[in-house]
Amino acid sequence: MKIIPLSEGKFTVDKTKHFIPFNEEKDKLNEKTTGSLLVEIQPFLVITSKDILLFDTGLGFEQNDKLQLHQNIINAGINPSEITRVLLSHLHKDHAGGISEKGKLSFPEAYYYIQQKELSFALEKGSPSYNTEVLNVLKNSKQVILLDGNGVIDDYIRYEMTGAHSPYHQVFWIKEDSRIVFFGGDEAPQLQQMKHRFVAKYDFDGKQSMELRKSWWEKGEREKWAFLFYHDVKTPCYQF
Repeated sequence: MKIIPLSEGKFTVDKTKHFIPFNEEKDKLNEKTTGSLLVEIQPFLVITSKDILLFDTGLGFEQNDKLQLHQNIINAGINPSEITRVLLSHLHKDHAGGISEKGKLSFPEAYYYIQQKELSFALEKGSPSYNTEVLNVLKNSKQVILLDGNGVIDDYIRYEMTGAHSPYHQVFWIKEDSRIVFFGGDEAPQLQQMKHRFVAKYDFDGKQSMELRKSWWEKGEREKWAFLFYHDVKTPCYQF
């Protein structure tokens, strides 16, 4: 397997849910609004013998009239039309912004996988956490596979609905040969969070998130997982 981080840059975000670009050379975190977090926005490509997988879809920002996510994939030497599956942890706007473009799915040859209850919840809940204009394209599309709970895709992609960061959040394991890649979305967003026990106020169930991180980290160490960290500003991937 090959792992390719697709960095969209560093941002600060506060309770307004607005993502503001952060320049490390000029900006200072302590000058931002109280409670601001510094995060990376970083979807991932994982290339296997069967698929080119995309994990989450970033903010959906455009550069030169082109979806930034598309340009990042092109910069990695891959045509966006080659993506075969889009695996979505949840539909918060910083993870789902690149799902659609101009009212159409942004990866026309791919299947999209999301928990059915997550989609229903997101469309009902709406702003500021969810962008329903982007998400509406997921309804009634033959390319969208609505999942219900836990399961396995094509014998090697395992998913589990954990519901700790958002009510119907899911995580993924990719197993090929002897290698295991784990994507925990916003329940395992940064390396340092895996190493320390704490309850995050921004989680739907912070205590459950904390316990999940602990169990994943311990099992990952035993089984030598590769962790993908969507919001880590320094360490996108960590391999035991």
